[in-house]
Amino acid sequence: MIDAHAVNLGPYGLLLVNLTLLSIIGWALWKTERNLSSQSDTIVLFLLGIFAVSGRILLEPIPNIQPVTVIILMSGIYFGVSRSIILATSVALISNLFIGHGLWTLYQAFGWSLVGIIGAVFSNKLHLNNTSSNTPLMIVAIFCAFIFDWVVSLSVLHTLGPDLLFVYILAGIPFDILHAVGNIFFVAWLASPLSEIMTRHLSVKKPLAVKEIVKNRI
Repeated sequence: MIDAHAVNLGPYGLLLVNLTLLSIIGWALWKTERNLSSQSDTIVLFLLGIFAVSGRILLEPIPNIQPVTVIILMSGIYFGVSRSIILATSVALISNLFIGHGLWTLYQAFGWSLVGIIGAVFSNKLHLNNTSSNTPLMIVAIFCAFIFDWVVSLSVLHTLGPDLLFVYILAGIPFDILHAVGNIFFVAWLASPLSEIMTRHLSVKKPLAVKEIVKNRI
C-alpha cells in the first residue's frame, strides 16, 4: 500500500508545521482559560504545563529555543516557589519522556526550579500594577537562560570530571546565547497575556510570591 502521508517536508517545512501546531494549542488553551472562573490557579498551572511541554517538544529542532524558562519564571512571580517547582519538575520529566530521558532530567528539573525561585524572589520588582514590566523581565529571563544551562552542565561531572567542566561550559556559550535570545522573544510574546491570565486567577490582590501566600492551597 502506498503511504500517502510520507511527505518529505524538510527541516523548515517541519518547523512550520510544529509552529502551527503550537499556535493551535496556545489558542485552544487561551479559549479554555477564558471560560474558567476566577482564582482557578491550579487549572491554569496545568494549562501552562501543557503549553510548556508542547512548546519544548515542537520547538526541539531549534537548538535551545523553548518557552519553558519564561513560563516557569512567570509562574514563580505569580504563583510562588512551591507551584513553580511543581511545574518545573513536571515539564522536565514529561517533555523528556518524548525527547530523551536520563540523569540530565534531574538537573533540568533543578535548573528550572531555580528559575521559578528567582521569579518568586524578585516578584515585587517584576510584577507592577497587574502587568509585568517587560524590560526587567527580559533582563532576568536572559540571566535565567545562563543559570539554567550552567546548572544542567553540572550533569557532565558524572562522566567528564570537574577538570573539564569549565571547558564544557565555555563550549556551550553559543547555545546559552540562543537560549537567552529565545527568552527575549518569549517574554515579548507571552508576558502580557500570561500576566493577565495569572493575575485573574490569583487568590490575593498583591502576589507576594516570595512569602508563599499561596503555599497552603497546594
